[in-house]
Amino acid sequence: MLDKMEGATAVWNQHMSNVSVTSTPEVAPNNGLAVFPLLAKALVMGIIITGAVLGNALVIISVFRHRKLRIITNYYVVSLALADLLVALCAMTFNASVELTDRWLFGYFMCDVYNSLDVYFSTASILHLCCISVDRYYAIVRPLQYPITMTHRTVSFMLANVWILPALISFTPIFLGWYTTEENLEYRKLHAGECRFIVNQYYAIISSCVSFWIPGIVMVTMYCRIYKEAVRQRRALSRTSSNIILNSIHQHRVQNPYHYSHRLHPSDGEVTLCSTTTATTNSASSRNSSAGSTNYGTANIKPIEVNINNGTTVRTSSSSWRTEHKAARTLGIIMGAFMLCWLPFFTWYVVTTVCGEPCECPDHIVAVLFWIGYFNSALNPLIYAYFNRDFREAFKNTLQCVFPCCFALCPKHASPVQFV
Repeated sequence: MLDKMEGATAVWNQHMSNVSVTSTPEVAPNNGLAVFPLLAKALVMGIIITGAVLGNALVIISVFRHRKLRIITNYYVVSLALADLLVALCAMTFNASVELTDRWLFGYFMCDVYNSLDVYFSTASILHLCCISVDRYYAIVRPLQYPITMTHRTVSFMLANVWILPALISFTPIFLGWYTTEENLEYRKLHAGECRFIVNQYYAIISSCVSFWIPGIVMVTMYCRIYKEAVRQRRALSRTSSNIILNSIHQHRVQNPYHYSHRLHPSDGEVTLCSTTTATTNSASSRNSSAGSTNYGTANIKPIEVNINNGTTVRTSSSSWRTEHKAARTLGIIMGAFMLCWLPFFTWYVVTTVCGEPCECPDHIVAVLFWIGYFNSALNPLIYAYFNRDFREAFKNTLQCVFPCCFALCPKHASPVQFV
């Protein structure tokens, strides 16, 4: 009996020594090498999440604080900012936990909740951009129909659909199990520590069309038409301004013996005429000319501001035109950023589902595609701040009030943006 116990002890000691010898050199180097990529990954994800939360919260607060920003187009912008904010809080945070811990920590039910929220808010964000492109199309291409078509009721109806429609491709099919295969459902029951979003071909095609391909086609179509109209209006405005000036010059030439040269600034609608007197002036009166006028001996040149009214003034129509096109340019840049961020992900999403196992990508590539798409939710506020002067001023004033220690006191009079 004693011999058996000694033999068992020897076997156990030998096993433990083998484990310690083989495991020690493998674990330590792996842990050391994994620290830096993990820290870099956490830093990048933290920056994107923080930027999306703070940036979109700043958009919402600024619109509510500043009366000048409360226009119909910005109803979409506020709703978009809310969707992007919820993408950061409800989708990015869960995804970051999986990427950093390499496992799902929240159980079977919360996996369905996370996948549903991810699809829901990402789709809502994309559909908002589609609605904004339609709004800009009517404002620029069909300006006479815009106030009739884009009423508060129409905008409310569009926004309601933008928030309801994503539920039909997120919560409903995911909680009912329609989105995936039977094999994956069985696998998930046995592996509660994993949360993989594996979809079948039908769901991949339908959900990608609703979430990206159809809205993307609508946006590209709208902005192509907006661009063509912008070019046409710019040319028409330039021709109209030139014709009005020439007609005005002709009328003034008939009325008085002046020769006119003209300077036209089509960008802001300013029209300036310079008159040159051809009559010879008396030397005495020339010498005694008042201060501020320049004596050229035989000609006094002085600028004459000409107001031209052709139904509406050139300045008014040009100013309105420039305001609409600045908004269209900003939203066009937003659309371009959206395409660059989401096109790689949805291309991978459809190709791998339809093609199957031969087209699968490494996990780290898939993670990069996810986070490039998420990054779009953090980009939109940056685009507003850089390209839109009203938002830039509103952001500045809001930050001055939130962080008075970093700025001067909250000066409501320092900005042309109107407060509540």
